Amino acid sequence: MPIYYIQKVTGYSRSQASSLIREYQQTGRLRRTQYRRHRFPRKYTPSDVILLARTDELHGYLSGPATKRVMEREWGVYGHTEFGNIARISIAHLYNLRRSNTYRGMTRRFTRTKPAVPKIGERAKPDPKGLPGYIRIDTIHQGDFNDQKGVYHINAVDEVTQWEIVASVQRISEAYLVPVLENRLVQFPFIIRGFHSDNGSEFVNKTIAALLNKLLIRFTKSRARHTNDNGLVESKNGTVVRKQLGYAYIPQRCAELINEFNRDLFNPYINFRRPCFFPVTVTDHKGKSKKTYPYEEVRTPYERLKSVPRAESYLHPGMTLEKLSTIVNQMNDNQFAERMVKARSNLFQQISRFTNRVA
Repeated sequence: MPIYYIQKVTGYSRSQASSLIREYQQTGRLRRTQYRRHRFPRKYTPSDVILLARTDELHGYLSGPATKRVMEREWGVYGHTEFGNIARISIAHLYNLRRSNTYRGMTRRFTRTKPAVPKIGERAKPDPKGLPGYIRIDTIHQGDFNDQKGVYHINAVDEVTQWEIVASVQRISEAYLVPVLENRLVQFPFIIRGFHSDNGSEFVNKTIAALLNKLLIRFTKSRARHTNDNGLVESKNGTVVRKQLGYAYIPQRCAELINEFNRDLFNPYINFRRPCFFPVTVTDHKGKSKKTYPYEEVRTPYERLKSVPRAESYLHPGMTLEKLSTIVNQMNDNQFAERMVKARSNLFQQISRFTNRVA
């Protein structure tokens, strides 16, 4: 067999092929030899690394010099001969051993993944400076029944005028929440400039942030250890929404029925017929501020809006105070409240029939 063919098939050089042919002719066989790279003898054995890892674990992973001193004392002071070799290690090489696989295998620790804090919204308390258009928003869950989630209410309240818009959704996922929010924000008679929520993921997400950014609305969220940052809307949850709709379970599919009631009667009632307390800050002779609630400041949100200087300039284009006043003058407060109570009773009857039919 020509040597050139062997070179072509094996990829060996001429001298390598000749050497293999010669060996086969002499011994009658070829044996693959294991290549052994020359290695210097290891000064620090795996048992030394184990002693280092155990010392680090017992002493809380001290610095290199401090750890070396501990091991020297184990050998020289307390006579533990197993530390004789590792105690003579240099500080630089001690850090090399800490990066070895043997050491890491002994000292590996697992911790729970910490939740990432989304960098969405500004963590601050909004400062409306007495101007309308800075709303506080929160969600209210209408109970569970047989592992079925109830409807969710979205409550948005303006900080200055206490103008309030209540909406209902089947779920607080983006598919349900975003269209309702976009529709309800334009139901405020004035331009929205600020949007403040707590740190719940239903509002603190990229979709809501993109919606607010498109509408040029400043997005803020509650600060840590400041429980009153969203206190206004949370108080309205109990005194307004819960008082009218209660705590009982309402199926999610009834959200559209509730929204009709909110749009036609409930929202007009709380904004044009229901008086609210508006605080007045009084500073005493010691410079201490205190909020008081005088009777003269008990007004409806509509009346408070009218009292804002240059109120017309804050309204949506095409909206005027005269158009709002026509809503007030349609009927008196008791007539409207009576109409709302009857509609609420009919609403609950429909919800009850739907719940019984599903059950």
